[in-house]
Order: sequence, then structure tokens, then C-alpha cells
Amino acid sequence: MRKFRVFVRLNVVLTVTVINMKFLVWLKLQDSTGGMNAMVDENCNAPIITGTYGEGTDGFPALPSYGAARPPVSSIMGGCGIAGCIDLNGRKIRGDKIAKMLSIMSERENGLGSGYVAYGIFPDHKDDYCLQFFFDNEDAMFAVEEFLKKKGEITRDERVYTITHSEIAQPHPMVWRYFFVPAASLMKLRNKDPDQCIADIVMNINASIPGAFCISSGKDMAVFKGNGYSYQIAEYYNLPRYEAQMWCAHSRFPTNTPGWWAGAHPISLLDWSVCHNGEITSYGVNRKFVEMNGYKCTLLTDSEVITYTWDILVRKHGLPLQAAAFAMAPNYYQDIGRMDEKSKALANQLRITYKEAFLNGPFSILVGSAKPQITMLAMADRKKLRPLIVGHNEEEGTVYAASEECAIRIVDNDARTWVTNPGNPMIARVGEGIVRYGTEAPFEGVFHE
Repeated sequence: MRKFRVFVRLNVVLTVTVINMKFLVWLKLQDSTGGMNAMVDENCNAPIITGTYGEGTDGFPALPSYGAARPPVSSIMGGCGIAGCIDLNGRKIRGDKIAKMLSIMSERENGLGSGYVAYGIFPDHKDDYCLQFFFDNEDAMFAVEEFLKKKGEITRDERVYTITHSEIAQPHPMVWRYFFVPAASLMKLRNKDPDQCIADIVMNINASIPGAFCISSGKDMAVFKGNGYSYQIAEYYNLPRYEAQMWCAHSRFPTNTPGWWAGAHPISLLDWSVCHNGEITSYGVNRKFVEMNGYKCTLLTDSEVITYTWDILVRKHGLPLQAAAFAMAPNYYQDIGRMDEKSKALANQLRITYKEAFLNGPFSILVGSAKPQITMLAMADRKKLRPLIVGHNEEEGTVYAASEECAIRIVDNDARTWVTNPGNPMIARVGEGIVRYGTEAPFEGVFHE
């Protein structure tokens, strides 16, 4: 009888504990979205979201919208979509082609951000830096202009074309671009490195001027992004009006980060752009690495550190692309042990020297660059936990990369497709063709005999 009483008492305690735990979890769900109530009502209607948002369209739920002002932290689990195309002969590709590639993967987005980056679109200003901004108001715009005038010369400025009526939830930031040349005196302070001058300007503006955000800052390239679905962003900027030698694109299904205009991908600095699907679980270490090198993380997303890491390893430290890729997604030590002696020595040195640059977690990324020529790099993590497929139409001289093959087939039925090895980059470059297929040995082509 005593044993029975003890058993009943334990059951009561466990039941109360479980109820309390369920209540705490419910409270956590209510609070963890930082202003976004993830619960549905009794009729299973769309989520009730605090903040400024509009009515849902095409059966999609209404979603919050933020401009250059940072939103409350929120999270919705899912997976993003990436797509890119490059003409190896330098011919122009219309923007509606990349929009079609991206929007076909509709299950890989939830309306919390999408974007496109175009390379080779400003032939009349190809030697000037194109600084493209989001502004919440004219005061922020005036502050940025005064700041830029102190740092160099604005050779031209213009409003970035956007349509007047859009399905994208309000508010919409003003989108403006400045063609800019840093002052000679500023370059003297930075050892005559104009790229570093521009990087410093971007970091200072994004960290210190409220209501303003620089979303791209390279030469002969620009980013077009916002807080909406991929087809909405393409319509918003009237993407077919642009023709570029290379396009990279991204549709967001955010993981642990909020959806807002500046936080949408591509994430860009100088001529670098990154479209990222996945989650960087080593974000804390990676963030410390880039911050120790002078970068300021202001985008509220783990993807930001990937862009800055490429800039450090390649522009600042002079690593070849495939060596930098290895540093970020290195082979396991047992695989390194099977390499030839020269490759083994380099692999171990990269792992030791750049251990803080190692990107842990599942990811697939598209990386765009304009130096020495317009280049597209596509790679997945060292376990290939996120999908990535590459295509090549040899007759037309076009290379594609995407999360899913349907993104390639909708624009090119004749492309030959393949998958890269885990952690191994495919590299395609205007004027050179496919430099790496992503199936070679890690350091093939790095050593010059």
C-alpha cells in the first residue's frame, strides 16, 4: 500500500512538472518571436503579426515589413533558395531570366526577403564605386550625402527605379544610388587602397547613421533586394530593364533571423556578394574573426560573416579562391592524411591559420566577385547538408547554379548538370570559362610548378 501511495505521488509530481513545462514552452513561443506571434487562431487563419504589414496576396499570409530601421529579432525555421547564371563570353543576360530561375522555387521562400545582384550593368560608370542605399527618410539621405562629400566625390546620383504600386507590404524605403570616387587624401591614409576606403565608409554609415543602409558598394554592380517574395522584388525593381553579364539571386526562408529590407540577400561589400542557404552554427567564432579585422556586423544575420570572410581571405590576404574555400569548408583530418605531401602541408596550414574562418553548419552559397574578372563561385558545406546543382550549356557559353534542377531547366533544357563535391567550389569566370568544376582535388591548380 505504501509503495502504491509513493507511485501515485510520483505520478502527480511528474504530471504537474509536465504541465508546467508545457506552459513555459508556450510562454517561450509567445515571446521568442520578438513581436511576431507564431500562433494561429481557432480557425487556422494566418499568423497575427505585430508591426506594420499589409494584407496577404495570392493566398500567402500577411508579413511584417521594415525599411532601413532594424526590426525586432524573430525566427521561422525553413530553407532558402539560391540561383545564379553567368555568360562566359561576357554577353548580357536580361533580368527576367534570373527572376524566372528563382521564383520557380516558391516552396523555398515565405515572403520575408528576396534579392538579386547584377554584374556588368554600368558601362558608363564602370570605374566608379556604385553605392546603393536604403533610406527611411530624407534626413538620413542628407546625412549620408554630407558624409560622402567629406570622403570623396559624388560623380552622379539617381533614384533607383521602383514601381509605384506594389504588393510588398509598406513601408518601403527610398532606394538611391551614388557613383563615388574616394578622395586622394583618404587613400593616402589607407595606403592608397581605395577598396579599403570604401569598406570603411560602408561600415561607418551602416553602424552610425540611423535610417540609412548601404546594400552594395562595388564597381559596375548593384544589389536589388527587399522584404518580399522573389517575384514581387523582381517586379518592384522592374528587373527586365537591366542586362548583366552575371546574376546571383536568393529567396529567403529565414532561420533564426528577422526579415527586413537590408537583411535580405545578397549580402554585399565592395564587389563581393553572397547568397546563402543554411545556418552557420559557428557564427559566434566567425563574427569575432571578422570584427577583429575591422568589420562591423549590423545585418542581424549569420550570412553577413561569410561575405566579410571572403573579403579578408582573398582581398586582404591574397588567397586563391579555392584555398579560401578550403579554409571555410576544410576536409576532415583523415582525408587530409590521404593527400600528397605538398597538399597535406597546405591543408594543415590553412586549418591552423584560419581556424576562426571555418564555417560550421549546413550551407550552400553562391559568391559573386568582379576581380580579376566577373566570377561566380558555388559551393556547399563539407558534408553537403544543403542542396546545390550546377549546369553548363557549352554551346551558349552559360553556366548556372541553383538549389534545385528545376531552376535551371525552366530557362535551359539543354544544359548539362552535375553536383559538386562537398566543400569543393565550382568557379566560372567571364573570358576564362569554367575554372573549376567542383569535382577536382582541393588544391588542383593552386600550385604553380
